[in-house]
Amino acid sequence: MSDAGFSACIVIPIYNHKDAIGGTLERLAVHGLPIFVVDDGSDEATQAVLAELACQRRAQMTLLRLPVNGGKGAAVMAGLRAAKRAGYTHALQIDADGQHDANDVPLFLAAARAEPGAVILGRPVYDESVPKSRLYGRYLTHVWVWIETLSLTIRDSMCGFRLYPLAAACALIDSVDLPTRMDFDIEILVRLYWRRLAFRAIPTRVTYAMDGVSHFDVLWDNVRISASHTRLVCGMLLRLPLLLAHKFMPRKSAASHGNGDNAKWWRMAERGSRFGMTLLALSCKLFGMRFTALWLHPIVAYFLMTGRAARSASRTYFTHLEQAAQGERTPRPGWRSAYRQMLAFAQSGLDKLAAWSGRIDSNDVIFDDSSAFDALVASGRGALVIGAHLGNLEMTRALAANGGHAKVTAIVYTEHAKRFNSVLSTANSEFAKRLVQVSDFGPETSMMMQERIDAGELLVIVGDRVPARESGRTTDAQFLGATAPFAQGPYVLAHALGCPVYLFFCLKERDARNRERYRLYFEPFAERIDLPRRERAQHIAAWAQRYASRLEHYCRKAPYQWFNFFDFWARPRKTITGGIPHGDANVGT
Repeated sequence: MSDAGFSACIVIPIYNHKDAIGGTLERLAVHGLPIFVVDDGSDEATQAVLAELACQRRAQMTLLRLPVNGGKGAAVMAGLRAAKRAGYTHALQIDADGQHDANDVPLFLAAARAEPGAVILGRPVYDESVPKSRLYGRYLTHVWVWIETLSLTIRDSMCGFRLYPLAAACALIDSVDLPTRMDFDIEILVRLYWRRLAFRAIPTRVTYAMDGVSHFDVLWDNVRISASHTRLVCGMLLRLPLLLAHKFMPRKSAASHGNGDNAKWWRMAERGSRFGMTLLALSCKLFGMRFTALWLHPIVAYFLMTGRAARSASRTYFTHLEQAAQGERTPRPGWRSAYRQMLAFAQSGLDKLAAWSGRIDSNDVIFDDSSAFDALVASGRGALVIGAHLGNLEMTRALAANGGHAKVTAIVYTEHAKRFNSVLSTANSEFAKRLVQVSDFGPETSMMMQERIDAGELLVIVGDRVPARESGRTTDAQFLGATAPFAQGPYVLAHALGCPVYLFFCLKERDARNRERYRLYFEPFAERIDLPRRERAQHIAAWAQRYASRLEHYCRKAPYQWFNFFDFWARPRKTITGGIPHGDANVGT
């Protein structure tokens, strides 16, 4: 079964299960997946049954034979390698004895499609048929796995019903000598965890037949599993600093999407774990901002080393900035500029946390010229405020909430930064109250926004990204010396609301005393945006160009503070297929 780069099959290791394999195949065949059956040196009777089944199901079943019995691990590895050679991206491993519920296959496939880079594990739900000695014995292994991974992520490491991303699994088995018998199922998971893969669990019913054949050798398989745990504990101790550092980092839960463009930015997974973000928040509370800021340097260095797509996008941005400079001095594209840009991004996140926690003084945030803002607040009118992923828009929203001044509401596209938002919500309960999530600028969204404008609120949106469902609704503008697609949404929305429009940027700058402060730039953009039907496209293009020019001005002013880590100049596709958008989750991220 394949779609949009996802191609799955089933791998079944078998050793002398001649009576059960026919029923297992029959229950699996209804799902239409290609099936690789790996005969691990079975007896003649089982070989005869498999030969007949292969003949009956030749269109769906591929039979592989190992000359001698090498163990379950050897059979599974042979099946995974064969599946990868055949061009499949994912393989669902399932035991031959029929103890797993084949009706759950679609659940495993759906989970893998949602996160193509994750390992999908079955989490057994047992009935009364399970031998108590087997049930209780499993928990000792589970505890050791939790120690070896410093995590409770892998809830059950022995279930033989699981789905592997083949690229990662085969890369591991080709580079590491994995055990070949019952301890294989445990060790491959721990080592995939060490390689930063994500894991997802699917509850699945497991039954034990009264006359079932088990090849688990109580003595020698337990000896092998104990030896495997000994190796893994030693490996954990050697990796201990790295495993602890990884607590701050995200796991690989999705396949790479390439460079990403203005139409696909929302597919980029949020990087950083909630545990790591919460730890930084706790550090801020206990030790202060200056001490916590020191942690950002190794964290950013890690993301710089592992974030190839972000590095590439940063180089593209600084290249455009350099080419458009016309002799003006700008940062040179490369690792150093990428590091400084990512560090500025991390520091802005820390500042957001500090602002929502009330640990930034209002004197640290000043207006360059507050006259336009003061006049608007005094009038009591609502307005649409267009910002960008430049500097730190969130600062003003936090200060407005803490100071009780203007009602500032952020209109954000989707839940792209759920983990970071949850940390900010913990810091201040007001955070989520002025955060409205939308997926497009449809009629319902416009009505909701109109109500808020009529109530005198300031609605803040960004103009340098395209909502997930509006990937085709862009207009071209010149930005940093090249043509780039800008969203039409802000100008269409402003036309529908019939309200004043302002531009807003918040940049971190040094004052005359070399002290870092946030400077707010709030400037009138239009008293009203009208889009005549016959000249609609031309008017939208003119407004987008005006916005792009102002954005370019401020990018030149603070070159390291533009935080669009994807190829902004890439051409968006007119349609989007597959995937659930993750989107942006706060105006400054």
